[in-house]
Amino acid sequence: MKEVKVSVIGFGTVGAGVVDILLGNADVIATRTGVVLKLTRIADLDIKRDRGVKVPDGVLTTDSTEAIEAADVVIELIGGTTIARKIILQALNAGKSVVTANKALLAHYGAELFEAARKNGVDLFYEASVGGGIPIIKALREGLAANRINRICGILNGTCNYILTRMENEHADFASVLADAQKLGYAEANPSLDIDGFDTAHKTVILASLACGRWFGMDDVHVEGINGLDSRDIEYAAKAGYRIKLLGIIKNINGAIQMRVHPTLVATDSMIANISDVFNGVMVEGDMVGRTLFYGRGAGRQATASAVVADIIDIGRNLIYGTSQRVPCFKEGQLYERLSPMDEIESRYYLRFTVDDCPGVVAGISKILSEHSISIASLIQEEHTDADGSVPLVVLTHPASEKEMKQALEKIGAMPFNRAPVRLLRIETI
Repeated sequence: MKEVKVSVIGFGTVGAGVVDILLGNADVIATRTGVVLKLTRIADLDIKRDRGVKVPDGVLTTDSTEAIEAADVVIELIGGTTIARKIILQALNAGKSVVTANKALLAHYGAELFEAARKNGVDLFYEASVGGGIPIIKALREGLAANRINRICGILNGTCNYILTRMENEHADFASVLADAQKLGYAEANPSLDIDGFDTAHKTVILASLACGRWFGMDDVHVEGINGLDSRDIEYAAKAGYRIKLLGIIKNINGAIQMRVHPTLVATDSMIANISDVFNGVMVEGDMVGRTLFYGRGAGRQATASAVVADIIDIGRNLIYGTSQRVPCFKEGQLYERLSPMDEIESRYYLRFTVDDCPGVVAGISKILSEHSISIASLIQEEHTDADGSVPLVVLTHPASEKEMKQALEKIGAMPFNRAPVRLLRIETI
């Protein structure tokens, strides 16, 4: 067996998990794969704090350059898009392969990093950047390589899925469930990256790039989060046979790519609707394989560390057999024609109006929708009137153009019977 030297840069929660696996499961890895992974350095600004992992003497350092020089494979786990970018480029340009879990960095600078890996003849792997321990990157890059990917729909953020699950099960409001999630450590003190949809967007960009053969940027993805989602919408969706999930959606429609993140109604009997709490799930539809579903823990020390170490093993085997880029970390393929703007998409819609309780309201809304070729599929109207004299009116539509929907809602919003901005959610058939 041959030895592969590994340095970990970033000794936080995931870094400690990776070190724990490298030290605790070294014999299992060596027996199963023929790779002896030797932990040579752990670099972090704080090397005094106890992480619950006993490391060998002389391994800890505050010098990232020392860690890079001591390794065959460098593991970047510090996060962020500034120092991490510098460290990864330094390692790649020094001829060292890299493993990262840094989805934000890849979403913003992936093209630059993959070009550096290609130029220097080394590997850059990133399985843990999407879905934690779910092997979705490897599946797209290798297992489904014979397929044109027609669609991906993913629950990619455990925090948001936990909040939505609690809101549905307990009929609770968004703010109170978010506060509980923060107390339990599922949500950060500043949860905006999660609840505003940008964490999901980072991961959607990575999946779309693998599926479509071009490294997209964050400017290309439409992003809406769950911030302020009303519990009434979850209840009305349930009455209509749907659950609300925050989805990253990628579609190839005749060569035009849709890439969007938003709260979405999905039928309660679909598999993805029944992924609850902090779990993630990704549905991938290929032209040959059909629909496949990948499910598991999307975050956490052990799950994410497991994915990181799997990448280390892959690179280690490449090094043992004197190869790199055996399966390219990203291969430019141009498997699409263009990116569709949101105005061009077609979807079914959930619309909640807050209107006066008076005759002619339904007729007025129906007339405007009809003028924009939008057909009503079903309607929910409560008999009770709110204290201010308004009533909620929920409409589910047949497929319609996003552009026409926006124009129709602008007209409805200006009608005298309308009391509040319309809540619009899209419906996805999975």
